[in-house]
Amino acid sequence: YFLRQKFGRSVQLHVLEKATVGGRLHTLDIEGAAYEAGGAVIHPLNLHMKHFVKELGLSVASVQDSLTGVYNGEEFVFEESSWSFITLLKMLWRYGLNFLRMSMWVEDILDKFMRIYRYQMHDYAFSSNERLLHALGGDDFTRLLNQTIDEAMQKAGFSQKFINEMVCPVIRGDYGQGVTINGFVGAVSLAGVQSGLWSVKGGNKLVCSGLIYSSKAEVIPGTVVSIEPKIRPRPGGDPVKLYQVTYNTSSGLTGDTYDIVVIAAPLGRKMADITFRNFNPPIPEFPNPYHQTVTTLVHGRVNTSFFGYQDPQAFHFGAIFTTDNPKLFINSLGVVSPVGDTGTGRKLPLQSAVWKVFSKEVLTKAQLNLLFSSYDSVKVKQWLAYPQYSPPEKCPPIILHEHLYYLNGLERVASAMEVSAIAARNAALLAFHRWHGHSANIDQEDLHEKLKTEL
Repeated sequence: YFLRQKFGRSVQLHVLEKATVGGRLHTLDIEGAAYEAGGAVIHPLNLHMKHFVKELGLSVASVQDSLTGVYNGEEFVFEESSWSFITLLKMLWRYGLNFLRMSMWVEDILDKFMRIYRYQMHDYAFSSNERLLHALGGDDFTRLLNQTIDEAMQKAGFSQKFINEMVCPVIRGDYGQGVTINGFVGAVSLAGVQSGLWSVKGGNKLVCSGLIYSSKAEVIPGTVVSIEPKIRPRPGGDPVKLYQVTYNTSSGLTGDTYDIVVIAAPLGRKMADITFRNFNPPIPEFPNPYHQTVTTLVHGRVNTSFFGYQDPQAFHFGAIFTTDNPKLFINSLGVVSPVGDTGTGRKLPLQSAVWKVFSKEVLTKAQLNLLFSSYDSVKVKQWLAYPQYSPPEKCPPIILHEHLYYLNGLERVASAMEVSAIAARNAALLAFHRWHGHSANIDQEDLHEKLKTEL
């Protein structure tokens, strides 16, 4: 979509897709209705996603709020009340002003991160993920990338109790990992606690198929096997540098040559396992471990006694987050609505509902029987969902070769739909400026100040 915007109508765009368009945006059907099984919620400040939805004429649904509890494996350490002022009093009693301070802390990070939209609107691009991050938040952002969210929040004066009981459960739900993830992705996760979250009616994956259709790109079903630089002589002119892309299709191995190649899937043996042939210097392998998260959709009744509620009538939670306890076999569970649902007439969690469970491993029958007193249907999706975060983070390069670009390195900063859109626009701008030799639009420092004076 962004390449078409920059390069215009005359270029030919091919999308090589080994599975289905949308990647980690995916729905699962359960009893005739579709539910998000991958990337599920979008933040109100995700401007690219907002623009896509508007541009494509898609409808949005607000993410429904439900009462939340935080469970530590033995008891609930925090229970939200249906009365918001009681919840606030509970928060103040247990955590002091930590919660309010967290909102301000996250907002400050988001404010700086939002600068990317102005830079991209003014056609500025960055040649590395570190430079992009530094241009937004300076050394503060670099520090966040190089320390854990635990360290970052302790330094900012948050209590260990608050970090363990409030911050950690949110991160476990979002990224399947604890407070050892980097500070930046931790802040992105905490931004999801804010109100106003939304999703696309019919499934977030509709954005991907819609953008491909809108960009008039040709989708070729195939798995890329290798990329190799080629030089073609041109009569009466300089030789042309191209990339030979070889891919596997249902009818066998085939390939084509391209001027510019953008890799938009995580590189790695278990993901996009691409061989880079005859590059000089060779393209290095960079460690890129991804974390397994299992999504299990269950239509059934929660076994409230598992969570210490002997009386099911007293159990009102629609979302349960968990602290970091090795005995726990789930990260979170919550009631979900179908992707086509407008959010009205929603069933109470007590009645038989569809629950989404996140766990590190596929749940056994015994574990399902512990969690649910009865269930009708179960659907499971295993994901290599997001990077295994372990600061200090080293981001893979964006530029792998002259006109060979890699998008997913920015996921090591934070993995989210909007981050992928930002990486995509940056790569499209970078490819365009490098193709046309516009070096003034790449890696400009102090853009924030420059653009201020322009206004």
